[in-house]
Amino acid sequence: MRIADEVSGWYRSSARDLPWRRDEFHDRYGAWGTLVSEFMLQQTPVARVIPHLAAWLERWPDPAAMATASPADVVQQWANLGYPRRALWLHRAAIEITERHRGDVPRDVDALLALSGIGDYTARAVATFSFGDRHPVVDTNTRRVIARAVEGRSQPGAASRRDLLAMAELLPESAAESAVFNAAMMELGAVVCTARSPRCDRCPIQGTCAWVAAGRPDTGDARPRQARYEGSDRQARGAVLKALRDAAPDGVALDAVIHDWVDAPQRDRAIHSLIGDGLAEASDGMLRLPR
Repeated sequence: MRIADEVSGWYRSSARDLPWRRDEFHDRYGAWGTLVSEFMLQQTPVARVIPHLAAWLERWPDPAAMATASPADVVQQWANLGYPRRALWLHRAAIEITERHRGDVPRDVDALLALSGIGDYTARAVATFSFGDRHPVVDTNTRRVIARAVEGRSQPGAASRRDLLAMAELLPESAAESAVFNAAMMELGAVVCTARSPRCDRCPIQGTCAWVAAGRPDTGDARPRQARYEGSDRQARGAVLKALRDAAPDGVALDAVIHDWVDAPQRDRAIHSLIGDGLAEASDGMLRLPR
């Protein structure tokens, strides 16, 4: 099934105007800008990423600049983006790029995969969107489009290496066209073929979609569910980290960290997990951002 022409054509006329898609962005920040944007976009809405990305790249426009920062600097700059370990991974990747690759983000997928915090998606996204190489780039949105349009399922199964093979079968032969198609599939899943309320009437491949042809059946959803945020350990971690950012660089007395938290054991779990992840340090009765 060849859907590249329809999806790419739709993308060229309908894609959102996002900073990392602009020529001036790539001219200024190159592959580093793509790498930073992909780190930030993992499990985070586009609208929240845009202002943080601009501030981040203004402060650290290349890996060498970021490599000189402290862990506290990067955690502070990460602000409320969520999943703050990504900030530390990006910092380590900047150091590795500076030390191993003379400050230039590598082009080779295996070299990218060897950097901290980089998996299949990010490595191929950088190689494809920054360097123009031909690779399948698969995120959650792409997986959902393939599940519906090709396989006739309402939701994709658990992520696996098979997803890369499925996308590879759909790629155009041209490297340039494959890059457009990769971006187009992600865009289609993000704004049209959404998880809960797909807008099939706006879809460029509605006429050939296997799921639509089958009557849009509910074939089940085996994806793992994320626990609710309100009252969770994740919320407690976020509250502790916010207190540390607000008090930086001095830190907060351990016995005063979110002292009004209703669940003291949960607060303590949050503190210990942040220390374990390298996002906080405790000494002399104080809790601080990592130095």
